[in-house]
Amino acid sequence: MLIVLIIVVLFFNISTGGKMLQPSQFNALITQNAYVYVLATGMLMCMLTGGNIDLSCGSFVCFVGVVGAKIMTGLMAGGMDPLVATIIGIPVMLLIGVIYGCILGYVIAYMNIPPWIATLAGFLALRGLGVALMDGASSISNLPENFCVLFTGKLNDFFGGPRIGGVQYNLTSIVIAIAAAVIFVLLTLRERKNKLAKGYEVSSFTSLVVRLVLVCFVILLFGYKYSLAGGVPYPLIWVAVIVLIYNFITSKTDIGRYFYTIGGNSEATRLSGIDTKRIMFLAYMNMAVLTVISAFITMARYKSANSTAGQNYEMDAISACVVGGVSAYGGSGTIFGMIIGATLIGVINIGMFLMNIDANWQKIVKGVVLLGAVVFEILNNKKNTTK
Repeated sequence: MLIVLIIVVLFFNISTGGKMLQPSQFNALITQNAYVYVLATGMLMCMLTGGNIDLSCGSFVCFVGVVGAKIMTGLMAGGMDPLVATIIGIPVMLLIGVIYGCILGYVIAYMNIPPWIATLAGFLALRGLGVALMDGASSISNLPENFCVLFTGKLNDFFGGPRIGGVQYNLTSIVIAIAAAVIFVLLTLRERKNKLAKGYEVSSFTSLVVRLVLVCFVILLFGYKYSLAGGVPYPLIWVAVIVLIYNFITSKTDIGRYFYTIGGNSEATRLSGIDTKRIMFLAYMNMAVLTVISAFITMARYKSANSTAGQNYEMDAISACVVGGVSAYGGSGTIFGMIIGATLIGVINIGMFLMNIDANWQKIVKGVVLLGAVVFEILNNKKNTTK
């Protein structure tokens, strides 16, 4: 899928006369799609448990955004410092996310309500409630500047990058990219060494080298482009922290492995002594908390909370997972694959926009890509079962 992503990028770059690889488009890829990476991480955890999804996350972005905006603007209207209003508003919104996640998780895990029914109810009710709380207004603006900068700003250049040919380079972006590439190579090689020591099957050394070269190239390219675009955007840092944490959870912890085993065979997992209901509960509580973080990013990007916030977010998250190789039936999928899927969806959006393709055709293309990913998975599974 990484090779497919590179081919798609090259196609759009040629079709747009080189616009696709401009620094501004690298910046747009993250700032416009950061919410997809965050939501898709939570959706991945839900889908691992058996292909379950959360249809309510987009509406919850709207609802929690409205509540948070009303709290912060209300506090500032009462004379409170914007920084203090931000410090109060963020935890309150996270608390709302935990409460909603607990309710949703309990209904699904312990009352055995099908996830699509429970989350469909949230999809309908939460947006209606969010719009109702706006009292007829279309948006709530004048959010604290501290809040907006925290989720949309850029990392300062700590090394004082040079100015060459009239272009200012952000050296911090390049240093971060080099460090990230080195760490990725070392961790990948260590993981391969550990697998070989335990007698596990590993990919060929050639495929490993190709993967390392491609990933490192992409990392360094992003670092270079961000050095020209003014620095690493904060949304990328939020996304990086989240995906690294969840990559560790899913690959290195017992509870992360439980998500996979439940999706593979829920009944066998239960009989082995694992509390499957608890895992399902955690999946949806986790999804709600990540949805709140997506709401932070969305509010900061538009500097307001509005009635249309979060529309189709759930579809973007599901598409990113499926295109990234997460099984629609549960039990398989990786954070890395999800990242590739989310990036591919983002690249398609930006590329078609630069080509001035009608929005309706953009939806058609994304639908075809999603269907193609599912068909590929089905055919691949059939091929593996016949071996």
